[in-house]
Amino acid sequence: MAFCSRRRRPEVGGPPELYYDKSEALKYMRNSRMIDIQTKMASRALELLDLPEDQPCYLLDIGCGTGLSGDYLSDEGHCWVGIDISVAMLDAALDRNTDGDLLLGDMGQGIPFKPGSFDGCISISAVQWLCNANKKSDIPAKRLYCFFSSLYSVLARGARAVLQLYPENTEQLELITTQAIKAGFTGGVVVDYPNSTKAKKFYLCLFSGPSTCLPKGLNEIKEEEESKESTFTNERPFYLSAHSLSPARVPYKIARRGLVRKSRKWVLEKKNRCRRQGQEVRPDTKYTGRKRKPRF
Repeated sequence: MAFCSRRRRPEVGGPPELYYDKSEALKYMRNSRMIDIQTKMASRALELLDLPEDQPCYLLDIGCGTGLSGDYLSDEGHCWVGIDISVAMLDAALDRNTDGDLLLGDMGQGIPFKPGSFDGCISISAVQWLCNANKKSDIPAKRLYCFFSSLYSVLARGARAVLQLYPENTEQLELITTQAIKAGFTGGVVVDYPNSTKAKKFYLCLFSGPSTCLPKGLNEIKEEEESKESTFTNERPFYLSAHSLSPARVPYKIARRGLVRKSRKWVLEKKNRCRRQGQEVRPDTKYTGRKRKPRF
C-alpha cells in the first residue's frame, strides 16, 4: 500500500547532504509555512516524549536542520544537541545563533555519544532518508539497524525517542519498525489525523525500557488548521529573536524560571552558553542587558 503524496519526494532526488543546500536552508529560515509546521511537529514530539513536568532534560535532535525544532525545545526549558548531515543547514543554524550544540554527522553510521547520555530524543522528517540507497555500499536495513542500535545505547534507561517521519509506503514503514525492534526498542507508530490527507502525521514512539502503553493519536482537526497545512507562502515571519515563536509570546517554563527574553539574566545565560560553544563573546559589564534609551 502506498501513502498518498502529491509532491515529488525529496529522498529520490539524491542524498540529503546535497539536497539540503543553501537555497533549501534559506526556505527553512524564511518560509512561514515550513516554520509553523516544523514547530507544531516538534511540539507534538515533545508531548509524546512524556518528560517529567518542570524538569529540564538533555535531549537529542536527529536531523536538526536549521534548529527550528531545537528552538522549541529551548523555549520549553530543555538543553539539546542536534546532529545533521547537511553543512548548509547547520551553517544556517549557527547564523540564527541557536541555543543547542551542533554536530555534523550521518545518522546511518551511528550516533557518536556515550551510552546513557540523553533523557530523550526527537527527530522531525529525517528517518525515512535511511531507506534510500544513494551508493552501492548503502544497504538500508543495515544503516537503519546501525542507527537504531546506537540510538538505543545513547538513551538513558527508560527514555523515549519520538521520530516523526514520512514513510513512502507500508513496506518502508515495516522496514523501519522491524530494525528498531531488532535493536532492542519497544513501542509502535502513532498516527495523528489518520482520515486527513493533508494533516496526517506518523510518529514512531520508541521505548528503551520496559514496554509502556502506546500514546493515542489525535483524531480531530479544525478545518482552518487543515487548510493551513496545505497553504504555501513566501512571507517572511516577524520575530523578536531567533527563538521567538511570536512577537508577544513568553514561554511558560522560561517565565517561571525568571528568564524573561532580553532581560539581563537572559542575556547573561545566553552569553555563557555561547562561551561553552567556543564562540567569542564580549566580557560582561554593568551595562550588559541594559535597555538603551531611544535615539532622537
